[in-house]
Amino acid sequence: MTLRPSRELIRSRPVTALASVCSMAALAAPAPALADGASSGSGGGIAKPTVVLVHGAFADASGWDGVVERLQRDGYPVIAPANPLRGLASDSAYIASVLKSVKGPVILAGHSYGGAVISEAAAGNRDVKALVYISAFMPDKGEALGALGAKFPGSRLDPALRQVPFRNGDGTTGTDLYIKPDKFHQVFAADLAESTAAQMSATQRPISAAAFTETADAAAWRTIPSWSLVATKDRAIAPDLERFEAKRAGSHTIEVNSSHVAMISHPGTVTSLILDAVRTEASGTPSLARTGGTASATGLIGVIAIVAGVGLIVAVRRHQARSR
Repeated sequence: MTLRPSRELIRSRPVTALASVCSMAALAAPAPALADGASSGSGGGIAKPTVVLVHGAFADASGWDGVVERLQRDGYPVIAPANPLRGLASDSAYIASVLKSVKGPVILAGHSYGGAVISEAAAGNRDVKALVYISAFMPDKGEALGALGAKFPGSRLDPALRQVPFRNGDGTTGTDLYIKPDKFHQVFAADLAESTAAQMSATQRPISAAAFTETADAAAWRTIPSWSLVATKDRAIAPDLERFEAKRAGSHTIEVNSSHVAMISHPGTVTSLILDAVRTEASGTPSLARTGGTASATGLIGVIAIVAGVGLIVAVRRHQARSR
């Protein structure tokens, strides 16, 4: 049986009628997703997204240790895979396979060269809800990192590199790039202790020179909301390049007085940026970085409820005027 309010009720209680309509609209709307692992009314917990952290050249996943510790302390599942550093196409394909192994939503972060890798690896993956770039390369489709890196002055990386030839098992050859030990602290990690930088230099993982000549096949930041950290004291990637990339992508951007390794020298700030991406995407709030995004169903129903309520007020007032 359908219940209809009487004309007398509408005439005498327009506010009550409006509240009734809005309440019915709210009941019809799906419950919004709960962020930060809050439990639903039924007692079931809402799983937090997995945060995947991709390191860059001359480093390994241990550079994320301070961020991993903070995220895990807040209850987030974290994966910091080894980036092969052999070439953009192959590295992106490898990280894409890691992403496919993760169930549920993913917040994907990349440092330095890792930014280029995540931009390609996340393309077409609907589970990746946000991209976070930490003093990173963010190439567009068709761009090579070597040319992109030379777009703005400020980097001291090129003259600090040492080239080491290598041979693959199939007989093919290539060239690995290392940062010279006497340049590592100044170029890569100037705001860390010299002893720490010396250890990082000794254990650095080289990147194949081919990674800087390959062109990017995709730019996931064109379709996935992004967050960017500009390291204002970066001497490996020019800060003006980081600003240019972030502006081009429409990223939510912060600037930090940091060397290239902001996730080591400022792990709390980097973690906060990642959590900002988590909260923004979980809340369904439209992102400044979203291109081609659509409003959530909950938000749409809310708008419909407001429009319906305004329409009801107008109708009631007209009815009252005629009744007088």
